[in-house]
Amino acid sequence: MRDLWVFGYGSLMWRPGFDFEESYIGSLEGYHRALCVYSHVYRGSPENPGLVMGLSEGGSCQGMVFRVDASQREGVIDYLRAREQVTSVYLEEFAPVEIASITMDGAPRKVEAVTYIADTAHEQFAGKLSLEEQVEIVLKSRGEAGPNIDYVLNTVDHLKEINIEDEALYALADALRLRVTQ
Repeated sequence: MRDLWVFGYGSLMWRPGFDFEESYIGSLEGYHRALCVYSHVYRGSPENPGLVMGLSEGGSCQGMVFRVDASQREGVIDYLRAREQVTSVYLEEFAPVEIASITMDGAPRKVEAVTYIADTAHEQFAGKLSLEEQVEIVLKSRGEAGPNIDYVLNTVDHLKEINIEDEALYALADALRLRVTQ
């Protein structure tokens, strides 16, 4: 059995919930981070859905890549499925992620990492919402893990902490903070 690599782009970055041997900033091509999934459990309810991150097609996404020891592989996969697949809104995929670690010959290092991509055919796929729509949903939603705004602001704060740019998410955080202070 081999080590498991996990790519996180939302709360997995700042609250992975599993033990890992090492972590790096990584980049996944072909997808971008988006607040495109209606949350019916952790940050909202079926009656009052919140919004959480998903990977949508196009562009690229920087996030965290965690290496899990081979002996923990199955347990971590089970944990991730229980956490990420509560309503089956994500597709579990292994994808090539370039990590911020250089090989001996100076080339960027690539690993196959498990990640969760938003299922565009699922009823909870929100698609591309306007900034104002996102603000309204996030401000009024809360779920089992707490207020939706906490999820968004924690993610943004963590992205800033590790120097990852995300203009759309930063604009949303600014709009949310402005509304909360009014």
